[in-house]
Amino acid sequence: MRSSDSPAKAVCDVSLAVQRGETLGLVGESGCGKSTLAKLITGQLTPDDGQVRLDGTRVGDLSERSTAQRRRVGVVFQHARGSFDPRWPIGRSIAEASSDATSASLHDTGLDEVAELLCSVDLAPEIADRYPRELSGGQIQRVALARAIAHDPDIIVLDEPVSGLDMATQARVLSLLADIQQQFGVGYVFISHDLNVVRFLADRVAVMYAGELVEVGQANELFQSPNHPYTEALIRAIPSDDPRDPPPVPLQGAPPDPADRPEGCPFHPRCPAVTQSCQEHHPSLEEVRETHVRCLHAPEATGETDINESHTEDGSEMSRF
Repeated sequence: MRSSDSPAKAVCDVSLAVQRGETLGLVGESGCGKSTLAKLITGQLTPDDGQVRLDGTRVGDLSERSTAQRRRVGVVFQHARGSFDPRWPIGRSIAEASSDATSASLHDTGLDEVAELLCSVDLAPEIADRYPRELSGGQIQRVALARAIAHDPDIIVLDEPVSGLDMATQARVLSLLADIQQQFGVGYVFISHDLNVVRFLADRVAVMYAGELVEVGQANELFQSPNHPYTEALIRAIPSDDPRDPPPVPLQGAPPDPADRPEGCPFHPRCPAVTQSCQEHHPSLEEVRETHVRCLHAPEATGETDINESHTEDGSEMSRF
């Protein structure tokens, strides 16, 4: 990506490993690179430098990916309504995702499968005849999820899937996501600015700042004992329903301009623990206890590690990006 005449690094050296049946939460302030990363994973963008790899195999944008590669990664957008053709009933959009048939024959193929998919997201089969404009926000998000699971993907990228929905609808969609994951064993990359939602749904959490991963770890461990000052600041800014808890503390300052990143650690202009070393040296992602942290102040650092080398104890399949 470029801003004016200066190159802007929107996403830098990000490696993720996601197991089928696992939810990886991806959090950070607006502009940190979350949605750009989602578009790279799903093939909507092509990196200016570097590669996108799926299980070690390089994949390009959607035009370069094979049918099998495209089917392995699904996506649900924040504003899902805009991702549907307004001229088509939603049943046709779902059928297109679940079938290799040509568009000319989609209207009379896969009707039973479409009905089954709609039922799996708690929608009546009759919804298939409606158009996107005729559905509520919660309904269109569930239709988008039905379309995403239509081709049995390994991974679904969920980009702010409950943002803008009322609390009751949010709860219903989140519960549905958990049910779908249990039924189909799909892995989620769940992108959100709402840390309460991420805490509820995610097994692991990756924190992004200025296009980089700054902390990755198990959700419970990360929320209870954050190792990066930025992660700690995000958690301290979460409003609490308990009046006995201290009030949230907003993070001061703003993220750096991607085209004018500071020397050293990109967080140092906002960090309360900044030192001269932070201003001069760019930290690497290192293993700290059960997490991976990019910070010169991280305790018990054991040396740089590549989180792309993660493995499960039972040897089950991982999808790596």
